[in-house]
Amino acid sequence: MRTIDPSQPTSREPESGNSIEEQLLLENLELKRQIQDLKRPASSHSHSGPSVHLWRPSPITIWAIGLGVVVLLVIGFFAGYIPLEKQKAVIAGEALSRERALPRAEVIRVGRGSPRSELELPGNIQAITEAPVLARASGYIKRRLADIGDRVKAGQPLAEIDTPELDEQVVEAKANVQQAHSVLDQALASYEQGKANLELARVSADRWSQLVTRGVVSRQENDTYRTQYEAQLSGVSSLEKAVAAQRNTVAAADANLARLQQMQDFKVVRAPFDGVITLRNVDTGALVTSANTLLFRIAQTGTLRTYVNVPQASSASVHPGQTARLTVSSLPGRVFTGVVARSASSLDPASRTLLVEVQVPNRGGELLPGMYAQVDLSSARANPPLLVPSDALIVRPGANLVAVLGSDNKVHLQNVIVGRDYGDRMEILGGLEEGETIVPNPGDLAREGLKIDPVPRAEPATGTNAAQTGSK
Repeated sequence: MRTIDPSQPTSREPESGNSIEEQLLLENLELKRQIQDLKRPASSHSHSGPSVHLWRPSPITIWAIGLGVVVLLVIGFFAGYIPLEKQKAVIAGEALSRERALPRAEVIRVGRGSPRSELELPGNIQAITEAPVLARASGYIKRRLADIGDRVKAGQPLAEIDTPELDEQVVEAKANVQQAHSVLDQALASYEQGKANLELARVSADRWSQLVTRGVVSRQENDTYRTQYEAQLSGVSSLEKAVAAQRNTVAAADANLARLQQMQDFKVVRAPFDGVITLRNVDTGALVTSANTLLFRIAQTGTLRTYVNVPQASSASVHPGQTARLTVSSLPGRVFTGVVARSASSLDPASRTLLVEVQVPNRGGELLPGMYAQVDLSSARANPPLLVPSDALIVRPGANLVAVLGSDNKVHLQNVIVGRDYGDRMEILGGLEEGETIVPNPGDLAREGLKIDPVPRAEPATGTNAAQTGSK
């Protein structure tokens, strides 16, 4: 019989050739083993199945595993830590080189603006001639012959006024003239009579003077005739002055009659010049008073004038005869050409602007008085100003500075005189020369003596486009 190890699992199937006793023995041993397993504590086994032998590594295996871990650590050190340290060293080196390297900055060359200066200003369009038409005779509107919008010619009747009081005054003045002429005729008759009496007195005095010489008559009689002659002479002189006074009276009466007749001519209101009626203030039957009632307003629109206020900085470039272009928002795409007619030749002390009158032909009548227009004044400049970007200006208390780059690439803060500001560009009137290199946007580089690495800017700083952009 074979010896059976109870710790080894047994098979339920008997081998070929085993006897029944061996089977029973095996079953008995299996039952004993199961009973022993049931009696063991729960912690002594993890399951109720057959017992399992745990694997115990040999020392060689342990040394092999340890060696593998060490190899993995070495590989990880060389594959991760060393490259990381190298990368840190490279980054630190680059940072150090950047700290030691010169700061880079864009630079531009200073240039001049466009040789033509364009200035756009707002203006109000007005009629070249505009006048109110008032009544010169008092009365009632008998007929109205024109209305607003009518184009009239000089001397064309606009209205008729019924003036009964004026008509009566004319009749009275005519009567006064006739009366003055009658009085004048009487004065002339008296004057003629006085001249005849004077001639008679002169002849008598001469005759008695001759008789006295001969001794025929006494001196007393001669003196009497001489005195009569002198008295008659004085009377004729008085009559002559009376005739002159009466002539003046007749002239005054005639002048009064002419004045009233001229007032009668104003019964018909006429247009003073060719134009268009822009206002009609009365209608038929309205009572009008001489020199107080506004009847019509007439404007001459064949040529219009536009007043613009030119700033002091541009006043020297505007002169009479200069061409101007007008645009109106209500007429898109239309450009009207005019000319500068005159200027005030003096700046307004309140706004520091020069009042300029621009005259524009308006034969088609497209432009209307009262319109708002944009006026472009263009002129050639013999010495165009220098232009720099607005962000190139460094504003400090009491100074306007620009970062100028010298030949040694060092920054110099140059004090400049600023002219007109165009928004993105500005004029420099002094402190810079054409062709100098500046830093357009210095920022933190605005330090005296700082050395930089200049990089030319691709876009030009000045030129025709820049000037046109800023001059609007």
